[in-house]
Amino acid sequence: MEFPKLVLDKQKCKTNIKRFVSKAKKKGLIFRPHFKTHQSAQIGEWFRQNGVNSITVSSIAMAEYFAAAGWNDITIAFPLNVLQISQYNKLAENINLNLLISTTQILPKLSQLSDKIGYFIELDNGSNRSGLEIDLALKLAAILPSDRVRGFLLHAGNTYKAKNSTEILKIHQQQLEIAQKCKQNFPEKIFSIGDTPSFSLAETFSNIDEARPGNFVFFDVMQRNLGSCQWEDIALAVYCPVVAMYDKRQEIVIHGGAVHLSKENEKGCFGRVAIPGKTGWGEPLPDTYVTSLSQEHGIIKTRGDVLEMIELGSILAILPIHSCLTANLFTEYNTLENNIIEKL
Repeated sequence: MEFPKLVLDKQKCKTNIKRFVSKAKKKGLIFRPHFKTHQSAQIGEWFRQNGVNSITVSSIAMAEYFAAAGWNDITIAFPLNVLQISQYNKLAENINLNLLISTTQILPKLSQLSDKIGYFIELDNGSNRSGLEIDLALKLAAILPSDRVRGFLLHAGNTYKAKNSTEILKIHQQQLEIAQKCKQNFPEKIFSIGDTPSFSLAETFSNIDEARPGNFVFFDVMQRNLGSCQWEDIALAVYCPVVAMYDKRQEIVIHGGAVHLSKENEKGCFGRVAIPGKTGWGEPLPDTYVTSLSQEHGIIKTRGDVLEMIELGSILAILPIHSCLTANLFTEYNTLENNIIEKL
């Protein structure tokens, strides 16, 4: 057995999928989950088994991978890249493909795209990553060919910077207000939202037609701290061996660094630490955190009674701060049943 390894609790993952698909159905929403989190054709099949038939990805390579796995309704939720127009056109010959218009500077290039490609106009809700202000987006929707414009797309990335569920719901309310304005002008167009925190916590989705959450498939420490999930919902961990211990400093060194966990952190915490067992892992150990990462090393700060439980060669389960980034660093998942699930 090689370490570190990415371990997936398949049953938790399937439960997360079923719960979110059920919520979307209950709310009358198109469910177009973002597959950038798991990037796996096999995990994608678990979605298909729950009735999902349209997906979101973040790159042309990802779109091609999932198209080869039989998905034929794909939105690439990333600004349209002029360097990949020929690839878009080729892919659109075989599937229903939607691309994002995120800037007016792209307009002169649209004539080079296949007539089979649909557009979502990306809105910026204030997170200032990409997208257009609503008034400009509405003007753009009025001049573009109506049959090509699928609707408006928004990702409230600022929910990940919220301090609590109240702030998340406030941001969600802003989404609803933007959606209402779009629907007043273009009632027939789809309004699509995309973040896991607001979809997880909100109960009202007036004027929303489509939801594209992705992180929920695994969840992570960040989502738990935001209130989007509980510890028992986190379906992913990185198993790392203990390679050194320092009683005086109350520190543990693991083989598990930035190339395994990513540099994502919350207030200096790069991951929570749990004890793995035959059926998975429990809640994180008290006062025990990954506090420093180099390329291969991880430093865990803990306390004396926890340190006494650990020995050289022990395997620790590190719950990732951001599962999307952590999963992206590995080429496969190891299930609790000792099976391998391949990924992009």
